[in-house]
Amino acid sequence: MENQHSELREINKVTLVGIIVNFLLSGIKISAGLLGNSNALFADGLHSLSDFSTDIVAYLGARFGKKPPDDYHNYGYGKYESLATLIIALFLGFVALQIFINGFSTILSVLRGDILATPSWWAFFAALASILLNEGLFRYALAVGKKINSDSIVANAWHHRSDGWTSIGALIGVGGAILLGGRWIVLDPVAAIIVSLLVLKVAVHIFIPAIRELMDFTLHKKELKKIYSTIEEYEEILDYHKLRSRKAGGKTVLEFHIVLDGDFSLKKSHDIADALEKELKGILGNSAIITIHIEPPSR
Repeated sequence: MENQHSELREINKVTLVGIIVNFLLSGIKISAGLLGNSNALFADGLHSLSDFSTDIVAYLGARFGKKPPDDYHNYGYGKYESLATLIIALFLGFVALQIFINGFSTILSVLRGDILATPSWWAFFAALASILLNEGLFRYALAVGKKINSDSIVANAWHHRSDGWTSIGALIGVGGAILLGGRWIVLDPVAAIIVSLLVLKVAVHIFIPAIRELMDFTLHKKELKKIYSTIEEYEEILDYHKLRSRKAGGKTVLEFHIVLDGDFSLKKSHDIADALEKELKGILGNSAIITIHIEPPSR
């Protein structure tokens, strides 16, 4: 119980820090983008603004996901985390699409003969500040997410880094437009398009694991290989079968049958299963839900 309260405190803290930083960044970048004539930085500011929503989603997902099992959720609330992670991925994909469309339409206007205003140094320094703040926020959130085994907090950490990547693109675009001038001002929207593709890559990166968990995909081959080799180390186990596995947020759910000598006492059979369960939890984590069914050899 104390461990759960400690994890919730960590979730509250990292989410509050993210909300404060994103509030400051979104205001700074949107203002600097508008006043500093930078499409890339304005789009970057919209990206930071979307982080407000994902911070809340990550908070709710991790908070509910850490609740213990009850009469209505016998396996716990881990799927809430998977759902929250999926929503974050969709948010990222939507933001990437908006940045791409905005940058592409600006380039088309240049090709039609429109003249873009040169970005100001305010936009350049706002992008630089965003890179530094988002990298710090990413490292902090990632460390907390791994510490408490929260997929949604880890996913949101990558969202923070993607915001930093957006700012890198904005920095290059704004800096190039300022220093080179003339037709090179188009570097600003070009940078926005490139960054949108990076953001989309992050969205796909966190979307796939989330959808796998919600669809009850089995564990990855590397994890299954470790499970198989651990079971096979027990000489008393004559055979094993009906092994099924899935993820539920930060938890692993595993169940399988083992075949033991029919002459073994109930206590000995239980001790073997208990030792195996503890060893598997050492691999999959103490929160893993492991069910081992014992049966004698078939006649």
